[in-house]
Amino acid sequence: MSSKISYLNEIERCVSWLAAWTIHHANHIREGDEVKVGGHQASSASLSTIMTALYCSVLRPQDRVAVKPHAAPIFHALQYLAGNQTREKLENFRGFKGAQSYPSRTKDVDDVDFSTGSVGLGVAQTLFSSLVQDYVSAHGWLNDRPEGRMVSLIGDAEMDEGNIYEALIEGWKHGLRNCWWVVDYNRQSLDAVVREGLWERFEQIFRNFGWDVVILRHGSLQEAAFAEPGGDKLRQWIETCPNQLYSALTFQGGAAWRKRLLDEIGDQGPVTALIERRSDEQLQALMGNLGGHDLPSLLEAFEQASQHDRPVCFICYTIKGYGLPLAGHKDNHAGQMTPTQMEGFRQQMGVKQGQEWEKWSAATMPDAELDAFVAQMPFFREGRRRLSSPAIPVPPALPFPGQPGKLLSTQMGFGQILNDIARGDTLLAERIVTTSPDVTVSTNLGPWVNRRGLFARESMADIFKAERIPSTYSWEFSPKGQHLELGIAESNLMIMLGALGLSHSINGARLLPIGTVYDPFIYRSADQLNYACYQDARFLLVATPSGVTLAPEGGAHQSIGTPLIGMAQDGLCSFEPAFVDELSIIMRFAFDYMQRDGEGDPDETTWLRDQTGGSVYLRLSTRPLEQPARRIDADLEQDIINGAYWLRRPGPNASVIIAYQGVVAPEAIGATGLLAEDRRDMGLLAITSADRLNAGWQAAERARQRGAASAMSHIERLLAPLSRDCGIVTVIDGHPATLSWLGGVYGHRVKSLGVEHFGQTGTIADLYRHHGLDTNAIMHATQAVSKGRTPRYLHALV
Repeated sequence: MSSKISYLNEIERCVSWLAAWTIHHANHIREGDEVKVGGHQASSASLSTIMTALYCSVLRPQDRVAVKPHAAPIFHALQYLAGNQTREKLENFRGFKGAQSYPSRTKDVDDVDFSTGSVGLGVAQTLFSSLVQDYVSAHGWLNDRPEGRMVSLIGDAEMDEGNIYEALIEGWKHGLRNCWWVVDYNRQSLDAVVREGLWERFEQIFRNFGWDVVILRHGSLQEAAFAEPGGDKLRQWIETCPNQLYSALTFQGGAAWRKRLLDEIGDQGPVTALIERRSDEQLQALMGNLGGHDLPSLLEAFEQASQHDRPVCFICYTIKGYGLPLAGHKDNHAGQMTPTQMEGFRQQMGVKQGQEWEKWSAATMPDAELDAFVAQMPFFREGRRRLSSPAIPVPPALPFPGQPGKLLSTQMGFGQILNDIARGDTLLAERIVTTSPDVTVSTNLGPWVNRRGLFARESMADIFKAERIPSTYSWEFSPKGQHLELGIAESNLMIMLGALGLSHSINGARLLPIGTVYDPFIYRSADQLNYACYQDARFLLVATPSGVTLAPEGGAHQSIGTPLIGMAQDGLCSFEPAFVDELSIIMRFAFDYMQRDGEGDPDETTWLRDQTGGSVYLRLSTRPLEQPARRIDADLEQDIINGAYWLRRPGPNASVIIAYQGVVAPEAIGATGLLAEDRRDMGLLAITSADRLNAGWQAAERARQRGAASAMSHIERLLAPLSRDCGIVTVIDGHPATLSWLGGVYGHRVKSLGVEHFGQTGTIADLYRHHGLDTNAIMHATQAVSKGRTPRYLHALV
């Protein structure tokens, strides 16, 4: 019976071959071609041993892994050997519908836990996923499943990403457990060789934040050589050798190693004998036997760390391009082997022509033995490990705190709706979890936290309450709390929302995450927001306050382009309600929409693919508006969800309509009233979601192109009664392009008002007048796009 190490060595050989062949095949390199870039053969190869050790020995089904982006070929090869990846998709790597260039939980068919296309984000994701697992476990929702370990495989150059260190701080504050980060320390980045002594800085940083640090510098071959006479001198030379020189000698091979070593430490004594006892090939193997390429060393380190739940950073010395002809070369990041090099590698690996895609083509053991060994690997034993969780019931309507005529902002309405939900003993209230980057109170989450508490694995009393100091907020930390307070780092908020929003799939426990943030600071975390949506995480992002309406705060706190982010971001459905009754309806929709996962055809009323679900973004305001006196029937409720409704329906001879979104409602309503005598049939369109209107319009057009001639979107039905001569004025406290496309629906003339430049301090009236959002500016715009006499209440712009 072969030993475990023997089987793992065989698997590692096959993985290395399949990964290299997959990349080579995908790029169709012919003899005489220049070496193409983008294949990442070298980046992939450096992790083959580490990933083999993890997936084929150490990991359990409950463990989750974020794979270094450039190691996708290794990952796909391992999944192919385990039966979770198809040969067809492997052959079509980098092709349409083929295995993805970077592991993707939404695009790949094999068992991807976390998407890792954006460098560094998958690393932080594992930390926050571990915190979410603690939250689920503390609430008793793991359903007897054991706690898993969240593992990230990281390139050393990836450690330059700042969001990694922001995440470290949050992990320390929340008592991080069950998290491993495995650093592929090959000392090469895309453009250069990593600076000397970087591992010492890594070690110090991680230890300062309470992590164990395990350094795997030397493999078992090197350790054995160090035990020989003269070995101490060889160790000293290796550990003081500059990174660039080590890489260069690795690329040059055994003869170069021999010359350099004899020149620098050869003394015709023990160390010379140590070197001379080895052939060039053996010397190359010895000097390349770093800790990250040595199975015995890796297994020992991983198994020791498995005995506790402390976070661990493994710094694994590796060689970029390990085992390939381009190993160690500083240009190897995007380089690929030429056909001649690939042919030599094929022969070296013992792969027969025509059998390149066979699972065990590079193995020396019988296929049946290897299949049997893989079948009993703990990590692969359960097949694909996607979990599920039943949907949380959402009531037919949410509480509506507003009263007709009452002054109330959408931000305050949001807080009051959540507070009313918190009062109830419902499954909806139980599964909501909130989080915020140190703006909990100023985004109106305070009442919710007062009722539901802050989460921590260990209870902590509110000292102000214990000392009898009066305070509006009574906040205590406990394992049953439902708010996760974060520091001022918006990137952490979005990655936390991503982790919370995947809990139904990762932990088998559905959560309904709500994150609040100041709307302008979405820019600071746009990459992380995109990453969360790409993974199909489900959450409600409440961004408030927004726009120049936050007048006294000045330009740094006044958002401009965020409505365009809401429209452009895939996987994110955005709304900007003006009134709290609209907000209540939208929040009810959001809690349901976040839980949908259907795959059916688009809805033939809106042509939106609502059954697939997604995340939701609310752009709210601190400006109190007078709440309307109205009864919302089923049709109006559906119009609010679909994106727009007529607040004033246009007459048959309308020469102009005003379309507004969000907090500028009073100005649009005021302009409509003042213009009524001169533009009698004019209409007022209340837009709650430019995003959904535009998406439905685009989808309906695609449906017509595919033969559904009667397809019509919601915005097309709303604008259909207007004559082609009717003008449209749009207004939003945001970029005017958000609504300017309305003219393209039927070819109407459009004048779009909005904000294009940074704001400044002042009153709302000052800033609206300055940016052309006030009633008078709206009236001027209607005059520009419609025929008729000059409105009697029009004043010159100032």
